[in-house]
Amino acid sequence: MDAAGTHTQTFGQTEINWDKLDKTKFYFVGAGIFSGVTVALYPISVVKTRMQVASHDSVERSAISVIKGLLKTDGVSGLYRGFGTVVTGAIPTRVIFLTALETTKVAAFKVVEPFKLSEPTQAAIANGVAGMMASLCTQTVFVPVDVVSQRLMVQGYSGHATYNGGLDVVRKVIKSDGIRGLYRGFGLSVITYSPSSAVWWASYGASQRFIWSKLLDDGVAAPSEGKIMLVQAAGGIIAGATASCVTTPLDTIKTRLQVMGHDQRPTARQIVKKLIADDGWTGFYRGLGPRFFSMSAWGTSMILAYEYLSKFLLFHFIFTIITWSL
Repeated sequence: MDAAGTHTQTFGQTEINWDKLDKTKFYFVGAGIFSGVTVALYPISVVKTRMQVASHDSVERSAISVIKGLLKTDGVSGLYRGFGTVVTGAIPTRVIFLTALETTKVAAFKVVEPFKLSEPTQAAIANGVAGMMASLCTQTVFVPVDVVSQRLMVQGYSGHATYNGGLDVVRKVIKSDGIRGLYRGFGLSVITYSPSSAVWWASYGASQRFIWSKLLDDGVAAPSEGKIMLVQAAGGIIAGATASCVTTPLDTIKTRLQVMGHDQRPTARQIVKKLIADDGWTGFYRGLGPRFFSMSAWGTSMILAYEYLSKFLLFHFIFTIITWSL
C-alpha cells in the first residue's frame, strides 16, 4: 500500500461516516453539549454585537468597556440578554444544519473523489460546499431568532429601544413591519453566514488534512485520541481566524441593519456610508476580536466536551456545531 493510500485510510479513522453515526446521540446528547457550551460563550456574542452597533460618540466601544458597562447596569444577567430566545430557536436550527452539513459533505466527497485531488483540497471543497449548503438551509429559521436576540442584546444601549422579553420584540416588530420585519437583513444573513460557514469548514478541513499529512507516518496504526484532539483543535483555531477575518465586515453591516428601531429603516448602503464616515474602513471590523475568539473557542470547547463524554462515535459531531457564534 502506498503512502497516499495509507494516509487516506488513517484519515478515515479520525472521522465518522454519516450512515454509521448513532443519530440519537448525534441529536439529543449533542443538544445538551451545545446548550452547555452556549452558556459559557454566549456573553462573547453579546459583547461583539454591542461593539458593532455602538454609535460614533458612544463611550463603550471596546470589549472591556462594554463588559464593565453591562456588569454595572445589569450585573451578570446583562451578559445573557436574549439567551432564552437563542437556545429555544437554535435547537431546530441545529438539527437542520447538522443534517444538511453531514449529508451534503458525504455527497460532495463522492463527487470530488474521481478528480484525484490532494487530501487538503478534497477536504476544503467538500467541507466548504457542505458548510454553505447547511447554512442556506437554516436561514429561514435562524434569521428571526437572530433579529429578536440581537435586539435584546442591545436594548437601551447607544440609543436603542427597550423591550420586555423576546415576545415583546416579536409583537413590536410585526406591528411595525409585519412578518417581513422578522426577516430584516435576510439577504445579508445569507451572504454573511453562507460564505462564513463555507470558509470555516473549508479552512478546517484543509488545515486538518495538511496537519495530518505532516504528522502521519507510513504505518496504518490509528492515531491516539490525544493527537486527534490536538489536530482538531488546531484546525478549529485556524478556521476561526480565517472565517472571522473574511466575514466580519458583512456581519457588522447585517447586525446594524437588524437592530435598527422601527422608525429607522436604513439600507445596507446607508449603513456602509455611515461606518466609513465614523471610523473609516476599520469600522467594518468592529467586534473582530470577540468574533474570532468565539469562533475559535467553540472548537476547543467542543474538544473538552468530547473528552468528557469519551464517546468516539460523537467525535465528529462535536465539531459540526461550532460555526454558529455570532
